[in-house]
Amino acid sequence: MTAEADRAVDHLFRHYAGQMVAALARAVGADRIDLAEEVVQDALVRALDVWRYRGVPDDPRGWLYRVAHHRALDLLRRDVTLRQKLPLLPPPAAFDASDASAGPPFADDELALVFLCCHPALTPDSRVALTLRIAGAFSVEEIGAALLTEPGAIAQRIVRAKRALREHGVDLALPGSGDALKRLDSVLVCLYLLFTEGYDAHAGDEAVREDLCFEAIRLGEALAAHPATDTPAVRALLALMYLQASRLRARCEDGELVLLDEQDRGRWDARLVAAGMRHLDASACGEELTSYHVEAAIAAAFASGDPDWPGILGLYDQLLALSPTPVVRLNRAVALGKVNGPDAALRELVPLLEFPAMRRYHLLPALLGRFYGESGRRAQAAEAYRAALRLPCNAAERRFIEGKLRALESAAAPFELRGGASPMEAAS
Repeated sequence: MTAEADRAVDHLFRHYAGQMVAALARAVGADRIDLAEEVVQDALVRALDVWRYRGVPDDPRGWLYRVAHHRALDLLRRDVTLRQKLPLLPPPAAFDASDASAGPPFADDELALVFLCCHPALTPDSRVALTLRIAGAFSVEEIGAALLTEPGAIAQRIVRAKRALREHGVDLALPGSGDALKRLDSVLVCLYLLFTEGYDAHAGDEAVREDLCFEAIRLGEALAAHPATDTPAVRALLALMYLQASRLRARCEDGELVLLDEQDRGRWDARLVAAGMRHLDASACGEELTSYHVEAAIAAAFASGDPDWPGILGLYDQLLALSPTPVVRLNRAVALGKVNGPDAALRELVPLLEFPAMRRYHLLPALLGRFYGESGRRAQAAEAYRAALRLPCNAAERRFIEGKLRALESAAAPFELRGGASPMEAAS
């Protein structure tokens, strides 16, 4: 029963904590969002204590909200200045009745919470951190791994962001269409980070966390369904996430990573591919071209069959022009290696070691090991793999890199570059 309770709480924490915080924060005010977070966290802890012995209830989400609701009532009754907000708390029955996919009021509450976290009063870095913490239910360690930033710095960003929201007296409400578009870029960054953490987890036992991927897609669909936020960029990001998600089940078998070239395409989800293509078509309206459009085009190229590497390299050139970041350069180097060989890839990868954040990113030395090995520089390849193993990564990736290092040291397996849609797949 303990394992079942733990799984249920983890699932609800990832999928519904943001909805509950949003519903409660609307009542107590955005300046007291800490209170909403606190009562939801208390409810989750209480669930772990109770469900391990009594079993998971028939309506676990409703159970959690009732506990959080009662805890919020207790805290509000003790605070004289907040007692007038008691009648505003959404009753437990309303939350029990709401569908998991969410009609109003909780879908709007959740979107309002995301846009609150991306308020212009906050710095861009703080917006991302706060959104992942409150709406995505990420720990500071997970956020730090996703942003290649120390957890202590992430915690400080979140504290400063909450303080800024209190000082500006911001309300929890969906902004008007103009205001929404100003914050939309930050919202999309947060959703993409949420998806990426699920697609290629930075730490833990699992290489893939489907719940995070589909939570990002669910929030993206909510944006597409709202007239103020149904933009080509939103559709392009949805296309990218659907296309990447289509091969989630094929990326791991028995807990081990499977290379793109070796994946059973019969396990790719054709429905998700079709959904991705529909959103990609919808994203083509207007003249807007974002990095999400180009990344979705790259994902579509992989989904269409044997990848056209020169064409994919051309798309990465476009992506680099739109988003000249070290991570894009790293991904482009994989395509470059497929087209022009390992030495060309190494010329692109080695300079990335100059970026402090990239020195904390295990995929950079993993790729260096891959390309050094293919070029015949075995000692440098082994050292690069050892460097990758000294950095944080999930357990499946660690086993994968360890296997590559053992094969290199024993000279038991030849090196052959394999392409993939992600750096980890390409590094292997």
